[in-house]
Amino acid sequence: MIRKTEKFVNAQLGDDVTGHDFYHVDRVRKLALYIADEEKNGDPFVIEMAALLHDIPDEKLNDSTFIGMEKLNSFLDTIPLTNDQRTQIVNIINKISFKGGNEAELTTFEEKAVRDADRLDAIGAIGIARVFAYGGRKGQAIYDPKIEIRENMTVEQYRKGRSASIQHFYEKLLKLKALMHTETAKKIAIERHLWMEKYLEQFFKEWNGDNEIINS
Repeated sequence: MIRKTEKFVNAQLGDDVTGHDFYHVDRVRKLALYIADEEKNGDPFVIEMAALLHDIPDEKLNDSTFIGMEKLNSFLDTIPLTNDQRTQIVNIINKISFKGGNEAELTTFEEKAVRDADRLDAIGAIGIARVFAYGGRKGQAIYDPKIEIRENMTVEQYRKGRSASIQHFYEKLLKLKALMHTETAKKIAIERHLWMEKYLEQFFKEWNGDNEIINS
């Protein structure tokens, strides 16, 4: 079932250029399994399946949430999951999204492991690369100081409101370290968060024309 799911996800997301390709999915899978192993908790099969499938119904990658869920459910119909496994996998996927801060409450370790893993891949060096890949694909500016950073958003505003890639750091990415659930993810997030802070410090130094040379 894992191998079949890998092939399905690769076929669906293999050509993605927004930072939601199969390499992203595979990193999330590995991170989620690492979290589970470190904390000696959770069902590794459910965690791996949910991590592999987590972006299939994502509304950013589909014409609508309904179409995305139809795609997911159609695939799940082809594999011999128990009712409990299927329910757990779908619940994890349904609860994974940030949604502008309007996120779902988590009740199981599996939900926490997969969400934490997905968010870890949104921060750090790879997270920085992904935010500009997605922003460029969406037609957003790298940075526009005239665009205000949004604090309180509805899901609709978060998805369709005007923003820029640098603003996204403040609207979402810099908030993720404090939103990690597992102890393992909290530890990993510390270094990745620092990389984003360092990057932003250098970005604004260059944006503002600070050309001071630091001798190393």
